[in-house]
Amino acid sequence: MKYKPEHGFPYYIELVKDKDCRSLFSSLSTATFLDSINEEKATFRYGPGKWSIKQIVGHITDHERIKMFRAFLLSRGESIQLWGYDQEFLVNNSRFDDVTMQQLVLDYINVRKASISFIDMLSENQLKIKGLAQQHEITLEDFLKSIIGHEIHHIGIINKKYMSGNHEN
Repeated sequence: MKYKPEHGFPYYIELVKDKDCRSLFSSLSTATFLDSINEEKATFRYGPGKWSIKQIVGHITDHERIKMFRAFLLSRGESIQLWGYDQEFLVNNSRFDDVTMQQLVLDYINVRKASISFIDMLSENQLKIKGLAQQHEITLEDFLKSIIGHEIHHIGIINKKYMSGNHEN
């Protein structure tokens, strides 16, 4: 999978700046925002081939699920490449548009609760473990922060392209 300059590492880490990992995951702002989107708006696509808001929410949740598993392996000392994945394939083979926005938000919240539980079990030494992500050496803590950076990126897209009326490609 080829990344645009505004995707991946270190872009996602830059979006969270120097904020604390645990507080980033504990923020309720995304869940509150997503919960405010009605069902009709959630199915909107601003152009042909673009994802609906429901698909973006499902993607954010899938991304966290996938990345947290990799973080788990790294935290246990498994020497792994923190590889990418084919997001288009995963979204195209989902049923995000067939479920309610409320179900998607609940799934997001449940995944986030599991992530917080995992993070709360990590020691400071585990957060310093390093792995490779797209040829960048990265600590587990920064890898975790990138999950929230990814989320911030997509929430920004929802705000700009779906909610504001600015529907440019």
